[in-house]
Amino acid sequence: MQTLFRHVAVVGKYHAAVTPAAVGATRAALEDICNFLGRHGCEVALERETSTFAGMGNYPALDLPAMGTQCDLVLVVGGDGTMLGVGRHMARYGLPLIGINQGRLGFITDIRFDQFREILGPMLAGEFEEDQRSLIQANVMRDGHCVFDALAMNDVVVNRGATSGMVELRVEVDGHFVANQRADGLIVATPTGSTAYSLSAGGPLLHPSTPGWVLVPIAPHTLSNRPIVLPDASEVAIEIVAGRDASANFDMQSLASLMHGDRITVRRSEHHVRFLHPRGWTYFDTLRKKLHWNEGH
Repeated sequence: MQTLFRHVAVVGKYHAAVTPAAVGATRAALEDICNFLGRHGCEVALERETSTFAGMGNYPALDLPAMGTQCDLVLVVGGDGTMLGVGRHMARYGLPLIGINQGRLGFITDIRFDQFREILGPMLAGEFEEDQRSLIQANVMRDGHCVFDALAMNDVVVNRGATSGMVELRVEVDGHFVANQRADGLIVATPTGSTAYSLSAGGPLLHPSTPGWVLVPIAPHTLSNRPIVLPDASEVAIEIVAGRDASANFDMQSLASLMHGDRITVRRSEHHVRFLHPRGWTYFDTLRKKLHWNEGH
């Protein structure tokens, strides 16, 4: 079967596996997948840290920028967290990603490891559904200077300190004052992030093709302070007005100890993440499986 993807990079989840047995299982899984790709005519490379962790020196090792410029496809073996991190890096290169999950099925890693042989072959030949996801470009401004900037695929979260009370946040959209909000924090989530922290804080589900994001207060002091869906062409600014030890999280990237007057600005990135799914996949299949809809019928 002819492949559309000549040069494939493989990334493994190497942080969580710490026991020798876990390392061995990860290496065996990666070797299975790499051998499968080779039999389908793909030139295979391993992400550098994956190669070091798994001890697989028989394949070329590439860092993330080299993967972006040299490869046609990235295969992520792990969970949604691994996929989020790789997706943020690959977005600027326009490289598609396929996720193979060794544990529980994720929202964005939807191929079970025990099924990858029958599913991946047709996908390599072009039988897939493409799913593009928007990204947030965010930064923290302090005294007119940018002290932190990051891409986020799920959300930007401003949180109160662990031992302090509520924070007070001034929220603006496109320069227009919205409200001063007292709460435990505030979430700006993409459609991808609408199934993460935003969902547990009471936010709505957003279909991935929706050109918007959702602003969700965390345990607000005023109960009428409800989640709101905004167009993703908007720029959201969040200023720290009061509260101690507030922090900002951009997916898994953090900036602690925000100061009064710090402004977190959130805008749409020019880049998208490209996910490839098996032919026939729909977002509603994912929701039904992950959220256990229809159980008992």
